[in-house]
Amino acid sequence: MGETMRSKGMRDMLPADMERFRRIEKAFRDVCLGWGYSEVRTPTIEQLYLFTSAGTLSPRMLDGVYSFLDWDGWSGERVVLRPDSTIGAVRLYVEQLAAAASAKLFYVQNVFRFEQGDDTREDWQCGVELIGDTFPRGDLELVLIAGEVLERLGVATTLEISHPGIVRSILDAAGISPTEQLALYDRLLEGDVSVLEDVQGKLPGTAAIGRLLSTAGEGPEFLANFQTILGGDVPGIAAPVKELSAVSGMLAEIGLEHRIAPLGVRNFEYYTGPVFSLLAGDKRVGGGGRYDALVGLVSGNELPASGFALEMEALAELLPDDREQASAITIRCEQGESLARAFALARALRSGETMVQVVTGAQAGAREIEVTDSGYVVTLNGGSSQKIGEIADVVRAVSGK
Repeated sequence: MGETMRSKGMRDMLPADMERFRRIEKAFRDVCLGWGYSEVRTPTIEQLYLFTSAGTLSPRMLDGVYSFLDWDGWSGERVVLRPDSTIGAVRLYVEQLAAAASAKLFYVQNVFRFEQGDDTREDWQCGVELIGDTFPRGDLELVLIAGEVLERLGVATTLEISHPGIVRSILDAAGISPTEQLALYDRLLEGDVSVLEDVQGKLPGTAAIGRLLSTAGEGPEFLANFQTILGGDVPGIAAPVKELSAVSGMLAEIGLEHRIAPLGVRNFEYYTGPVFSLLAGDKRVGGGGRYDALVGLVSGNELPASGFALEMEALAELLPDDREQASAITIRCEQGESLARAFALARALRSGETMVQVVTGAQAGAREIEVTDSGYVVTLNGGSSQKIGEIADVVRAVSGK
């Protein structure tokens, strides 16, 4: 066939893909359960206003959501295919779990975002939300959980930490409005460093801001340079530098190598505290951070929270195809009466969880049972054949019990 019948941006998962998917999912679930988190799943469709009122969709992101009217009788509400899982988890907490002082939740689910051409529009994520916990315990715990998952998968990554308050305080000092800040930061994420030159022009008393923000460094000493160089002209930088220095110091004490990347913040519009990213080479495979204002925007009640997500497609590309090809026993028969006897044998073998496949015709395998008029001819691992009359004796021969 010429053109695919698959919708643009959608992906099929073949058997090897599903093996990797389940491997990631299992490692993630085991680690989260081991840290005392509980699994949830939120609806694929959510109300659009949840995202717009919470400020989690910048104008650029809003253009990329799948939204439509969900008609109910004579009225309709604008809804979206979830472009983000955090809002749904926060809504779930507010409506179902708010009686608890905190919630430790995780999920494995997909999100939908429009992309041009055939770029992927459905992404699967493993995510964690820690709601009702305070800085810095939650920030450290999430970094450790994400790191443990990647270790189990054998994926080596670099840990980068940042804080949106660093860039935000510089843009505030330059007199740039919050709305303009979002647009400028989107340009920065797309690689347009000329934005930093424009900001530099509005803060003539400071050193080269572009070089400071574009450089990744290590340890609290690196952050102290920001305080020293920019503190006089950007007083607001003190608080985020202090928070990030505390996290960096504790990561170092735990023994986790990391670097500080001032421009490493994704979803700049709703992160309020320390943020981290996990990079495999130059590919980002996950990250998250603190979003203390988000619960309040959804519910009206302020509550600290943090979260992260691992990108399953990006991780799957890094995993080898090391599936163990289990050897099934082939039960060979002819069409007709022997077919029922073949499936009766298959059912008995499956009760002991033996892998089987029933075939008709001349197909053969190294581990094979041929159904005949007088019984069964059993050949295991290419050895000599033996004739067996009863199903129970065949099961014993196969299992060795």
